[in-house]
Amino acid sequence: QVQLVESGGGLAQAGGSLRLSCAASGRTFSSYVLTWFRQAPGKEREFVAAITWKGDNTYADSVKGRFTISRDNAKNTVLLQMDSLKPEDTAVYYCATKLGRTTADPKYMDYWGKGTLVTVSS
Repeated sequence: QVQLVESGGGLAQAGGSLRLSCAASGRTFSSYVLTWFRQAPGKEREFVAAITWKGDNTYADSVKGRFTISRDNAKNTVLLQMDSLKPEDTAVYYCATKLGRTTADPKYMDYWGKGTLVTVSS
């Protein structure tokens, strides 16, 4: 059974940093795109960043230059380094994965984690 488990969320001040981690298990993810989404209260789930097995990255415009996604294929882990945090980054962050090409549309994800809460205070 596929499992995605996020960790690393918490409280940070504006301008600070947090690092999220997603551990994937249950299969080999070498052909899968690993993706981070987030959902703020009262808002729809939105794409944050994605990384392919080869290491090709895609970022939402809102986080470009501040967040960095990386993955360790040997450990089936994806990291999201979040720097220069803003209060508008406050959300539950979800790790998700799909086979094939990168997409920013959450409805195409095959598997989801349960999420980790990130709160950024001003």
